[in-house]
Amino acid sequence: MPPTPIAFGTSGWRGILGDDFTCFNLRRVTRAVARHFCRETLNRPPRIFVGFDTRFLSEHLALEVAAVLAAEGVKPVLATAFTPTPALAHTVIHRKFDGGINLTASHNPAEYSGMKLSTGDGAPATTEITRRVEALLNEIRDGSAPPPLHASKVKTFDPAPDYRKAVLKHVRSKIIARGKLKLVCDPVNGTGSGYLPPLLAPAKSLFTIRDQRDVTFGGHSPDCTEKQLSPLIREVRRRHAHLGLATDGDADRFGVVDQGGRFVPANWVLALIADYLLETREARLGIARTVATTRLLDDVAATHSVPLFETPVGFKHFRDLLVDGKALVACEESSGLSVAGHIPEKDGLLAACLVAEMVAYRRKPLHRLIEDLFRKTGPRYSRREDHRLNPEQTDEFRARMESPPETLAGKRVVELHRKDGTFLGFQDGSWLLLRLSGTEPLARHYAEARNLRDVGRLLDAARAIIPAS
Repeated sequence: MPPTPIAFGTSGWRGILGDDFTCFNLRRVTRAVARHFCRETLNRPPRIFVGFDTRFLSEHLALEVAAVLAAEGVKPVLATAFTPTPALAHTVIHRKFDGGINLTASHNPAEYSGMKLSTGDGAPATTEITRRVEALLNEIRDGSAPPPLHASKVKTFDPAPDYRKAVLKHVRSKIIARGKLKLVCDPVNGTGSGYLPPLLAPAKSLFTIRDQRDVTFGGHSPDCTEKQLSPLIREVRRRHAHLGLATDGDADRFGVVDQGGRFVPANWVLALIADYLLETREARLGIARTVATTRLLDDVAATHSVPLFETPVGFKHFRDLLVDGKALVACEESSGLSVAGHIPEKDGLLAACLVAEMVAYRRKPLHRLIEDLFRKTGPRYSRREDHRLNPEQTDEFRARMESPPETLAGKRVVELHRKDGTFLGFQDGSWLLLRLSGTEPLARHYAEARNLRDVGRLLDAARAIIPAS
């Protein structure tokens, strides 16, 4: 019987625990990863840092991964506790590991598990590298258990102290302290629980919810959408807090709730942070964004006379822009952000701290800051819709995207490209992007316009492109 096909998506390999994400398949993938790194380091055994999230069995799966790596001639080092993906990336860079593996399914529902793969520069593995791993996988049918590796025999490392110091190099904690902010933190039962509250400790008042491990995440996905953050919204209102700040399951994404319990979309948060950093930091570097991310960032870049860089979806595409010092800030629509001099990986913890600093510095709630930004750039509103597809629908959707209409929602298409999915730009500056998710069986529609009515019309038209089930 042939082994189960395994593929890496936009952000690693994910699957349903006990279905396609099994110990057998995890061993196969780990063997392929180990052999890739062994080929890269040639005459010495590579060192790999292994982390894990708060999901069911994650720490046991991490030990299994360490055992396979050791059997393949790799030197594994295991995290001492639940590990945010940005903390793992920082450790890989500053402790000079050859790569990192985080056992996490990020924001996916509780029934999922996954693996994120980092290279020695702390960045997510590129498509070229994951394809090499997939090619090695095709040669590996062995998913048997390696010789047992007792936890006491594995070297361990706590990434938290070094990582927290690294974040605070980019955050002005004294400004947060002077702002006398009342904050509510929400790690959504994920890995941010041991990291977010200590980073925001300078605030006048700090209250934390959902900071204990819960492998079911309270019956919700550990994500930072408005729906998933309803407990945070209620708590911000109840405590009359200035801000609610959240991170997702592996703390690489952020969520923000404004004074009064207003959820703030990630695109607006990203534009505000970019504008704030260009105003308060000395570096005159550019802004990087993915094709699916708001053009408010283009407006901010133009306001500050700095370059704008566009990439396909996936934080791995920002690596060179951040490492080579071309971009001050890298922004991804799905609540992803990092800054120059930090790590080439998205960091929800850093983003949350920067939001707190910005509100303390400008002494205004976020909805007032958005109004101020719109007065400079003009308004932009954006929405994303996800639609689950079966394999037949996926094939049909892909075919339909190859021949998009010349007009949509009464608007004429003036720009068409396929940098990632099918992008349709319209004469009035509005746009629509249709693409398949790289991590889940979903069609994703992104729309942006100068008013909410046009956003709704574009999404209505996009829904008609989805094949009937």
